[in-house]
Amino acid sequence: MDLSYILNEFAEERENYFNAVSPPIMQTSNFVFNTVADMRNAFSDEYAAWLYSRGNNPTVDILRKKLAALDGAEDCLVFNSGAAAIFVVVLANVKAGDHIVSVDKPYTWAQKMFDVILPKFGVTTTYIDGRKIENFERAILPNTTVIYLESPNSWDYALQDLKAVAELAKAEHITTIIDNSYCTPLYQKPIEMGIDISMQTATKYISGHSDTLGGVLSGSKAMMEKIFNSEYLTVGSGIQPFNAWLLIRGLRTLPARLDRITATTRKVVDHLKNHPRVETVLFPLDEHFPQYELAKAQMQGACGLLTFIIKAETITQIEQFCENLQHIFMAVSWGGHESLIIPKCSAIQPADFNPANKEHRMLRLYAGLEDPEYIIKDLDQAFEKLV
Repeated sequence: MDLSYILNEFAEERENYFNAVSPPIMQTSNFVFNTVADMRNAFSDEYAAWLYSRGNNPTVDILRKKLAALDGAEDCLVFNSGAAAIFVVVLANVKAGDHIVSVDKPYTWAQKMFDVILPKFGVTTTYIDGRKIENFERAILPNTTVIYLESPNSWDYALQDLKAVAELAKAEHITTIIDNSYCTPLYQKPIEMGIDISMQTATKYISGHSDTLGGVLSGSKAMMEKIFNSEYLTVGSGIQPFNAWLLIRGLRTLPARLDRITATTRKVVDHLKNHPRVETVLFPLDEHFPQYELAKAQMQGACGLLTFIIKAETITQIEQFCENLQHIFMAVSWGGHESLIIPKCSAIQPADFNPANKEHRMLRLYAGLEDPEYIIKDLDQAFEKLV
């Protein structure tokens, strides 16, 4: 299916809404039935019915079909945040006494689930360096039911060999879940490589405007229906129609935005690599990145997010650099129109800062839709003010 068709036409039955180019927002909580038999059928199979917008909604349905097609999946579910999607997909695939193998340093709220919530029910997690397949092999136990991946992750961009992990997991009857937020389905297709469930936070590139949240799960119809009929409906964390409409709007320009951000990121990476105040730049498609060959093999592109390690002796210097930026905002997330930065040291107390620890000197930069020279000029003036 052509990308342009998916983004502009697929799942949009315009003859049903006055041939409007943009689909309507079905801002309704429930749906009317003319007969008891029709209502009975909806109760018996809510996955295939319009009953209550906590479950299915026509605007959300258009988004679901488009996102599933982008992932090359049979179906998908959309949530009100990426964290909600992670919570539900993990909860749906474990039971008391099970074991999870996760890559180390996953997304904050994934780790919170693994470390705080699931242990209450006897579910344990082993964290591993996912860059080597042998680490997965050693970590798997007889009660392992889930392997949780994040490739690349969002700080040092560690990758996992997705085909190798998928083959191992299938042989052991283990469900694989990946956070694919860094790449989006345009730059990486985990399901084609054998991963069972692909998750992404639609808050970022799918939205593209920093004005809505969203989370996506894509996979087999059987898996999505299983999740829908239990955790999805029970937790009640499905996306609302207006937010779904915003994400449909974001999809229209996704390729154009990624193309521009990709070109800008390359220029910013090259500039930072040659800057005297920068020790190292981490970016998965930079030829000096440790896993560059694997990145080229399983990713069709990379854009926006990079990390650089600043040369600094004190935490004050890092704080000064960030606070002197005039146009790059200091904030979490990425994927919107605006360039962003976050210092790793913002997660520690000043007294704990250790300049010998490279992680303490990491700054994660997102290059947005501004002109690359605009971003570079802002970085340079902040560097120049360092003492």
